[in-house]
Amino acid sequence: MRKRAPAAKRSTVPTRPKPEVGYHHGELQEALIAASEAILAEQGAEAFTLREAARRAGVSPAAPSHHFGNAQGLLTEVAIRGYDALAGALREAASGEQGTRDKLHAQGLAYVDFALRHPGRFQMMFANKRLVADDARLKQASRAAGHAFEVVVAELTGGTAKEAKTAAAAAWSTVHGFAKLALEEKFGSVNNEAGRREIMMTLDQVLNYLWPASGTRR
Repeated sequence: MRKRAPAAKRSTVPTRPKPEVGYHHGELQEALIAASEAILAEQGAEAFTLREAARRAGVSPAAPSHHFGNAQGLLTEVAIRGYDALAGALREAASGEQGTRDKLHAQGLAYVDFALRHPGRFQMMFANKRLVADDARLKQASRAAGHAFEVVVAELTGGTAKEAKTAAAAAWSTVHGFAKLALEEKFGSVNNEAGRREIMMTLDQVLNYLWPASGTRR
């Protein structure tokens, strides 16, 4: 009679959870950020959940918490990316113009265009209660976007730094208020290209009234 081989001993070493299939660390973060922005664009901040972001990214419900801590952490990263992109758009708009008024005018158009093309991201950037408000990177990104306005306004006013800051706040308030109203469809539909063009034409008239571009008659 053959003797049975002794049963293998069970390992007492705890097994580590398997990594998310198909993603490297950085890729998974990017996938979750992209999924979050899609949710915000389609359904707004109220519909956002970590579980839905994970589902869209094709990963486990625990994955977002592992990488970002909680919903605030993930949305804060979305907001930081938004401020970085907005600052870049404002700098690029100003770089394509010669006159200072033209630069400011172009920045106003770029600001609202950004809001119309990325509504979910834009609204989340200013939803302080949903973000980690004291996050150092978020503060730095926000300041960088504001600084893009301040540089041009300082050129325009030629006054003190305090005066430039006040004038920049006025310019920002104008275009930010217009962007918020536009997203509420007070100036036309935001759901199609024709509607967005109409909104931008209205904005162009508003900006020409407040700080006319070169060659514009009042």
